[in-house]
Amino acid sequence: MPIQQSDVLYTAVATAEHGRDGRVATDDGRLDVVVNPPEEMGGSGAGTNPEQLFAAGYSACFQGALGVVARQEGADVSGSTVTAKVGIGRNEDGFGIVVEICADIPNVDAATARRLVEQAHQVCPYSKATRGDVTVTLA
Repeated sequence: MPIQQSDVLYTAVATAEHGRDGRVATDDGRLDVVVNPPEEMGGSGAGTNPEQLFAAGYSACFQGALGVVARQEGADVSGSTVTAKVGIGRNEDGFGIVVEICADIPNVDAATARRLVEQAHQVCPYSKATRGDVTVTLA
């Protein structure tokens, strides 16, 4: 269910110049990066790219969601990591992305880890935002 504007707690603002081959900066100056397409897409690969930025945001958000569900379950996720692998490729509409979320949760058994990851996928805002349009694989 979409949130209402009155329920927004924080808004991030970023502005791009020259698309995938330029610069992206936030309004508060905390992020200011050169972006370039990766070499695999004909770019120089000299800067970061939108897929890396999306992977960084998704992995951080998913790790937070994992912590929330772990607290609710009384599970120990200390020392855990979440890696997001974001791929881009051609589809019938031009380009699309695919995501693989890999969680390493050393202090729980495999079945508990799988359950926690699946629950985190249900509550993570990035997972919710991509649902129905992006293939997301959990590992």
